[in-house]
Amino acid sequence: MEDCEVRTADLELSTLLAIEPGLTAIIGGGGKTTLMYTLAEELKSSGTVLICTTTGILRPLFIPVLTGAHMAELSDEFNRSPVVCAGTDAGDGKLKAPSLPVESLSQVARFVLVEADGSRGLPMKAHSACEPVIPAGASQTILVIGASGFGRTIRETAHRPELYARLAYAEEDAIITPELVARVALGENLHHRVFISQVDSAHSLAVAKELMQLLRCPVCAGSLHKKQYFQL
Repeated sequence: MEDCEVRTADLELSTLLAIEPGLTAIIGGGGKTTLMYTLAEELKSSGTVLICTTTGILRPLFIPVLTGAHMAELSDEFNRSPVVCAGTDAGDGKLKAPSLPVESLSQVARFVLVEADGSRGLPMKAHSACEPVIPAGASQTILVIGASGFGRTIRETAHRPELYARLAYAEEDAIITPELVARVALGENLHHRVFISQVDSAHSLAVAKELMQLLRCPVCAGSLHKKQYFQL
């Protein structure tokens, strides 16, 4: 585990995260939406990709969006575009969950990527009793953890800081460390795999490796903006 191999040209992020046909849920902190779009761009060469949410996302500007669509309309749209977004108009440029059951969308797309959580743009997230909203039939759930939260306080960087602190057995003014993040992730046990986002320096990579050694699942890390990923 001491060595960390950079994966750029040889393996895509969708391979490192073992994305398979069917429904994948994405939860956690900062970077979920960007991760979803990155995976969609990679996967479209392997089949049709449908993106959606069970909570709320900004309406994408560069992907066809169908609101209130039936299966036949979605199937028809895939004849024109390999990636389609389905949702319900929530106003203010936002979408909420599609009117069709999310678990049924695998009937019209090879890959279904679902943002199943919200974190208000913060890198860390604790989940209340009604979160995340993972659809039935999800083959795996990816937990996103934003490396920008390390070295800052729970109060500053965690969505639902009081709950996060309680799960971490710490105060809200405690500095976030790999140990605290691992306590929350292991305590919630909502995921199959972890992606540590915002890893864009030697220091953030070193911290990501510390966290990896404390978790009990496959982990990869990287910078979505630089498109540089690491298998940990």
